[in-house]
Amino acid sequence: MSALLQSLASGFEDDAGRRAALEAVLQDGLPGPRSEAWKYTPLRALERREFASADHAPEIDATLLEDIPAPRLVFVNGRHAPALSDMAGLDAGVETGLQASAAGGDDRYADRDAVFARLAASLAREGVQVKVPAGTRVEAPLHVVFVGAPQDGAELAWHLRHRIELGEGARLALIEHHLVAGDHRHLDNALMEIEVGANGVLEHARIQSGSDGATAFLRTQATLQESAHYRRVDLELGGALSRHELNVQLVGDNARADANGVLLADGRRHLDTRLGIEHIARDTSSGLLWRGMATGRGRVVFHGGITIQAGADGTDAKLSNKNLLLAPNAEIDTQPVLVIHADEVEAAHGATVGQLDEEALFYLRTRGLSEREGRILLTEAFTREPLSAVEDPVLREALEKQVVAKLQGVAG
Repeated sequence: MSALLQSLASGFEDDAGRRAALEAVLQDGLPGPRSEAWKYTPLRALERREFASADHAPEIDATLLEDIPAPRLVFVNGRHAPALSDMAGLDAGVETGLQASAAGGDDRYADRDAVFARLAASLAREGVQVKVPAGTRVEAPLHVVFVGAPQDGAELAWHLRHRIELGEGARLALIEHHLVAGDHRHLDNALMEIEVGANGVLEHARIQSGSDGATAFLRTQATLQESAHYRRVDLELGGALSRHELNVQLVGDNARADANGVLLADGRRHLDTRLGIEHIARDTSSGLLWRGMATGRGRVVFHGGITIQAGADGTDAKLSNKNLLLAPNAEIDTQPVLVIHADEVEAAHGATVGQLDEEALFYLRTRGLSEREGRILLTEAFTREPLSAVEDPVLREALEKQVVAKLQGVAG
């Protein structure tokens, strides 16, 4: 057994059912270099590390949250921080909780490659639970904040299991913030399960700007019923290693999923995003628009998988992944995959890796911009398309500011 798994398992505190699930994970071990799903994100260095269990939320400077309005739920080092949370303004009738959703056998996480989802299902004690009743349109966005902070010089690990459930015709905007309150090398492992009922709409934004030494694993598992719409955008800007697996099953006729994102790997940052979109019902649609950039010795890994099952006639699925290599030692690996088992569908996918247009940069310099200013302007324009799909103008502007600030920091 690896040092990593042994240290994570030492924090187990639960029932026999979860114990059996954990034992199965420990027996399978971590996926090796022959695993196609982990081919570009090896775990050799991580498997030798050990982490202590995070058992309480340390105090942090509350001004870190001053720009995040209520209603908000705040977790620090994987533990709920009630003094920093504020649920004022949340619509009446919306149910919230903090207990990790129930574990148990789940075929979606049975594969050995889903090791961190299985660990979260076995080890999570807390998580965000939100249930929006049928017909309820939640007016104010719900902010969920995850802060990593130094704590007694230790390297900590935590596991969270969330569940977001929207009833028929319900509507919710959910904004995830992943922040840092001081340098650390913790491990954050989370599983988020989403169910959007018929005619429901979930708008979901996630901004990951964790510590440069942190490791983060997240699996999002969403199920969309008839005419449901799941629209999300991801910004991957922080962490030493961050891997997000986004899996969406469109099980109801006319369901739609839109997932856009921006990945920016600088320094030695390793960002890995894997999409698994499965069209099961008729007349469903998906739109996936992703932009990646790598500079320094950073590495971007992107896998965009779309599967159209037999009987899913009328499907309309589109994937676009464009990437910029901004430094000679940076690296980008992209893999679009389209598997079609139905006949009457429209589907397209494409991926490119290139560099900044030198002619465009030269033109900007002739107009009085410095090379640094020109590069920032061109890279900012490159990221704008995925963010333009965000309908809320306030949120869209906030996301654009995050990207611009990161690009300016990278440019020096």
